[in-house]
Amino acid sequence: MAMVTTDGKSTARIPRWISAVQVLLILIMLSQVYLFFLDLEAVRASGITIDTVADLNLAYEFGARTLTMAIVSTVILLSQRVELFMAMFLMNVVREGLETIIDPLFPLANAPGSPALDFGLHVIIVSIELFALFRLHTIHKATQ
Repeated sequence: MAMVTTDGKSTARIPRWISAVQVLLILIMLSQVYLFFLDLEAVRASGITIDTVADLNLAYEFGARTLTMAIVSTVILLSQRVELFMAMFLMNVVREGLETIIDPLFPLANAPGSPALDFGLHVIIVSIELFALFRLHTIHKATQ
């Protein structure tokens, strides 16, 4: 459903399911931010060593980068711009795609499931994100 803005650019509605997926991903990122900024004991319980200043630096940098991704993702979600959603889902696919390999190879001590289950869940998540990215690309092409 294409519309034209006052500056002559075409826009399209983002399907609700794609927005819902992004809200879920933002909530996951915010939970990671909470852990790495405010609950280092839970991070330690997962098997991550945070004993030195260098360890804290890495933990806080991870939290800061994840917070940045969550804020940018929220701004994009609020914008409802197809082009921005495409960039955001590309970022999500790359991030989750790498985690699909990393998480099963280096499982956390308190992981809720086996490495095989973790791998399977990541494959499902990446598949949904890829489907959303391709759907957004189709919407974008239809508005050109």
